[in-house]
Amino acid sequence: MPAKPNAKKPSHEAFVISGEGESAFWTKIGAVWPHDDGKGFNVELIALPVSGRLVIRERKEATG
Repeated sequence: MPAKPNAKKPSHEAFVISGEGESAFWTKIGAVWPHDDGKGFNVELIALPVSGRLVIRERKEATG
């Protein structure tokens, strides 16, 4: 991924989801940072989906 905005960790992650329910396949395609004024976001994608749903979820810290 290119340089991160403001060198902060992203607050959210971007995924594309194919399928439904238990058989859905989630592919991480980017990261999301909030603007300093809290009124918007910067979204940085490493891929552009041609189908499926784009979902933005809060980032979970890695464990272990």
